[in-house]
Amino acid sequence: MSSSPLKFSSLDQPLFGGLLKGDLVEYLDFVADRFVPVLAGRQLSVWRILRGQDPFMQKNVPKYTPSYVKTVEVWAEASHRKIKYAICDDVQTLMWFANQRAVEYHVPLYLGDHFGEDHVQTHMVLDVDPPEGAGFDVVVGSALLIREALVEAGLESIVKTSGAKGVHIFVPLEEHSPDDVAAATRAVAVRAEKLDPSLATTAYIREERGGKVFLDSTRAWGATVAAAYSPRLREGLPISFPVPWESLGDVTPADFTIKTRFEGDPWAALMPKPQRLPDDLVAEGHTIPVARVVAMHEGKRRKAQREREK
Repeated sequence: MSSSPLKFSSLDQPLFGGLLKGDLVEYLDFVADRFVPVLAGRQLSVWRILRGQDPFMQKNVPKYTPSYVKTVEVWAEASHRKIKYAICDDVQTLMWFANQRAVEYHVPLYLGDHFGEDHVQTHMVLDVDPPEGAGFDVVVGSALLIREALVEAGLESIVKTSGAKGVHIFVPLEEHSPDDVAAATRAVAVRAEKLDPSLATTAYIREERGGKVFLDSTRAWGATVAAAYSPRLREGLPISFPVPWESLGDVTPADFTIKTRFEGDPWAALMPKPQRLPDDLVAEGHTIPVARVVAMHEGKRRKAQREREK
């Protein structure tokens, strides 16, 4: 168990899906030296499971948070209030969250307490999301389309299971404006879709996807993503795990759980060096409408149409 002075409580309590709180604590202790660098310097949001309650996402740290947990206050425009986020920079903080029954760990794509026009986004991320009932094979096929589009643009990437049904594809970046990163992400998704439009789609509105795999290019600006090595609230508590591209077709997300033990730090080992986004990719992306904005306008149009038809 961890060398942290923290005293763990109720390790034999049920946690989720037949697993115990002790199983979560044991896994996070095992992975801590590789997990903390993934979380470090980033505002942390967690999904917790309190005994007898439904899971809930926690952004604001509770009042009883110990003084050794580093925090940062950030103004949240959506809720018009300040949120005090934890910054998990050390093993002791991680193990405190483990004792708090924090199962999932989500972080933004930028470092520090600053978010705005000039924040530094460290990665471009594309999320491959399969339709309901689809197998992982279509996820793999769609992820390979994204990889092909990236390679053609001269970019190297790393892939990890999301811990749910899909995968996340990361491209480490040199310094770019968040607007340019968001644009490049859209361009990669559109280029990948064109490689096999029968398999993948960039349609943001679910009803327009036609049973295809969704290439989600909206993880930009302030979006968060489940961190590498993070458990997920799914049956068996799978973890989001990095996989070599050449091995992606040989695994499923359920292969990696909090019971999994592995050597080394595959996330750090497989991660390419930061790269510069090609100018043509960024320029192309700026001509592609933002998916969420398109969906919002479409929603308003449909609502107006329903009103007219009454």
